[in-house]
Amino acid sequence: MSLSPQELSAATRAIEEHHRILVVCHANVDPDALSGALSCYQLFRSLGKDVTVVCPDSPPESLQFLPGFELVEDELMDSQNFIITINLEEGVEVDKLRYTVEDHRVNIIVSPRNGHIRPQQISLGEGEQRYDLIVVVDTADLPLLGSLYLQHVDLFSEVPVLNIDHHISNTRYGQLQLIDTTSASVTEVLYHWFTHVGGWREKITGDLATLLLTGLITDTRSFQNPNTTPRSLEVAAELLDLGARQQEIIQNIYKTKPLTTLKIWGRALNRIQVDDKAKIAWSTVSKEDLAEMGAQSKEVSGILDELISTIPDADVHVIFVEMENGEIKASLRSSPAIDANMLAGQLFQGGGHPRAAGFRLPAAANFQIATLEAVQKIREGMSRQHEQTDQLPAAERSSPRARPISPTLPSAKKKQSAQQIQKKSPAEKPNKAETSFDIMEELSGTKKPKKRFGTSAGEKEETAE
Repeated sequence: MSLSPQELSAATRAIEEHHRILVVCHANVDPDALSGALSCYQLFRSLGKDVTVVCPDSPPESLQFLPGFELVEDELMDSQNFIITINLEEGVEVDKLRYTVEDHRVNIIVSPRNGHIRPQQISLGEGEQRYDLIVVVDTADLPLLGSLYLQHVDLFSEVPVLNIDHHISNTRYGQLQLIDTTSASVTEVLYHWFTHVGGWREKITGDLATLLLTGLITDTRSFQNPNTTPRSLEVAAELLDLGARQQEIIQNIYKTKPLTTLKIWGRALNRIQVDDKAKIAWSTVSKEDLAEMGAQSKEVSGILDELISTIPDADVHVIFVEMENGEIKASLRSSPAIDANMLAGQLFQGGGHPRAAGFRLPAAANFQIATLEAVQKIREGMSRQHEQTDQLPAAERSSPRARPISPTLPSAKKKQSAQQIQKKSPAEKPNKAETSFDIMEELSGTKKPKKRFGTSAGEKEETAE
């Protein structure tokens, strides 16, 4: 669904009429979301607005090259003041003003220089909100803002919200929306808005163009993903004409990675598992993996692209990451044969796009068992989608469904139950030297990741670690 002139005009009017703007994006921020938020900051600041950008958690260090990165805050300051007013009688002056806090009570002591202050001279009131407009970028639903929303629900209910997104799963919250599900990234949505308004296009500097192009490049995986459209390529070309620094983006996003990131990628790639019958490939990264490699969960971003490149014949690719707080984050990609957004939404209350989606699972006592159960649900969901497709007339069926799985795939090995994972003794696991050797082989490119077909996550972990 493209943007209508009415939606564009309403959003533009909101920016023109408000002055204290809060720009926020989802937790576990990705390059598109952060680039979109900083793009809003730059454009709105050029219009003379007071703008604050807040992300619920610290952005990855790999995005430090983004113009304005240092301006991003990770928490919301108090948004409102409580005002106590004393109406002084004529001639009365204040000599001293102090306060104390006792037993959860704030005592404000006012000492007049002359005259008296009586209780009836005191009035109470609330000051104006710190922000008069909230712009939410690349976020399908407000709870995805994490603690930023949960700790400030009143703020989001009292202040007008402009919802800017490109996800098909967006719940259309907020008083105003700019939601274009045909755009490849939220920065593409912003580009169309910024260039639609008279006088705004001239404010697109080289820095702003670089931000917009960053989101477009990363959300299309350098224009390799199926969400890339002719319009996306046209936007990219126009951004280059406006001064976007494409090589700076490529260097920082794809060619510069910390050692900890390479290590955790190696661990995940060494743990790839594939069910050749269901055509699903997945891998896992646990809290223990992150701690051992000295990595953060945000560094896992990008592994899914490598998983797709390594196992191109699967219909669904999934990466499960156990976050620092124990919560499990899953990211999915799918072939045209499967609707990833439907899988994530119907099975796990997640969402995204038909070809790329995600969901979260609560913290589990056993991470590996939780991922196995999730994979089984995904298998069942894929099976139901295939059954529904088979019921369609032949002419309406998606041609990729008929694509055969690669004949070079190894035959399925005997499955191992989730209960057997816990029965394995530590002695059965390879030692750390073997693990390090495997990882270095992965990173140096001298060894291909093992493709384990029809195995459980537990069995794969035994061989990978």
